[in-house]
Amino acid sequence: MAKVKIAFVCTECGAEYSKWQGQCNQCGEWSCISEFRQSKASSTGGRVAGFAGTRPEIQPLDQISLESVPRISTSFSELDRVLGGGLVHGSAILIGGNPGAGKSTLLLQVTCELAKSRSVLYVTGEESLQQVAMRAARLGLKASQLQLFSETSVEQIVLTVEANKPAVLVVDSIQVMHTDSIESAPGSVSQVRECAAYLTRMAKQTGTILILVGHVTKDGTIAGPKVLEHMIDCSLMLEGDEDNRFRTLRSIKNRFGAVNELGVFAMMESGLKEVKNPSAIFLNRGAEKLPGSVVTVFWEGTRPLLVEIQALVDDASAGYPKRVAVGLDQNRMSMLLAILNKHAGLHCTDQDVFLNVVGGLRANETSSDLAALAAVISSFRERALPEGLIVLGEVGLSGEIRPVSSGQERIAEAAKHGFTQAIVPFANMPRQSIKGIEVKGIKRLAELLELI
Repeated sequence: MAKVKIAFVCTECGAEYSKWQGQCNQCGEWSCISEFRQSKASSTGGRVAGFAGTRPEIQPLDQISLESVPRISTSFSELDRVLGGGLVHGSAILIGGNPGAGKSTLLLQVTCELAKSRSVLYVTGEESLQQVAMRAARLGLKASQLQLFSETSVEQIVLTVEANKPAVLVVDSIQVMHTDSIESAPGSVSQVRECAAYLTRMAKQTGTILILVGHVTKDGTIAGPKVLEHMIDCSLMLEGDEDNRFRTLRSIKNRFGAVNELGVFAMMESGLKEVKNPSAIFLNRGAEKLPGSVVTVFWEGTRPLLVEIQALVDDASAGYPKRVAVGLDQNRMSMLLAILNKHAGLHCTDQDVFLNVVGGLRANETSSDLAALAAVISSFRERALPEGLIVLGEVGLSGEIRPVSSGQERIAEAAKHGFTQAIVPFANMPRQSIKGIEVKGIKRLAELLELI
């Protein structure tokens, strides 16, 4: 019998220890050390049984071929955009999301389309074959060429892949898979780690496109050890509430494309449908312009996206004023209010301040600073901002307005949607005028008050 190695692994960063301790020395997190049992025979890191392959050779860097990696289209342009152009042979992709977000629905739609031109194996560990067939029938999918397999043992999955040699392998989900070399239950740190490593090695050696479905924790991160995200090539997150029919697919990690690329889908009765113009769904430009609302431009991956930021400033009913930010960083909101107080003379210390990004998006960059303050000023003064105005820019602690990346592209995108005025950092002023929009550049926060 193979000797069993016992180690203690941090679920956050993957650091290993010889004995249990309360805090991880590497990442500083508490209560994240879990016992990890691994057979000595299974930790050799050798080739997967049945896939001999060839021994890799050492090559000089200047002699390596620079030809572009061939891509396989998924038939969904939004998904291809997030992936960086399509699927890559031998790549490992992890798709996570909350329950009910539509992970299995999206993959079933994609695999049914891919099965028309190549062999695809869909391994379901959480649902029966009948449940998957019922979903395909409900969505009206032509699944006659899609191969289904119900299994939770990675050894059996690898043997099936060896016999059928599919071009694409989907495993739903990695948290229910198990390997016989690990004694712990499926879903544990050791099982998720070893199963993912086992399947990833198989994908690299055979050139199979591997797509893993992953659960998320209560804080929205992928469940399992942090090293899981290091093993795979691309990590995607499907986000969206059950009461909102729109879903956003964001790339968290991508070795073959841009990070933070965003794809937008709409959940319909026939499945997920692509949204070709995402800016239109995040803008609600009614006939009446109300105070506390302003439009800004996010830069998501490789494209601009117009979104609306709303603010509500009201007298604090209790002694302690509230600060609530939805879609924006809470600490950055407090910092911006302090800058507004110090350098613009607008005191909100006795006011409740609420900020919201319309559409459920989240600001992952600092270009929304100036727009957030403009919305706060508009709500505080109870004065609506001019129609057709966009505001963008980063605000520094000294009250200076800092430039943002791809400023001219953002302004041009706003002009395409009919906006006629723009307040931007002075350093982002376009060298040539953009047709249909008047651009005003500012250097200090006090200039914003004069303009609006």
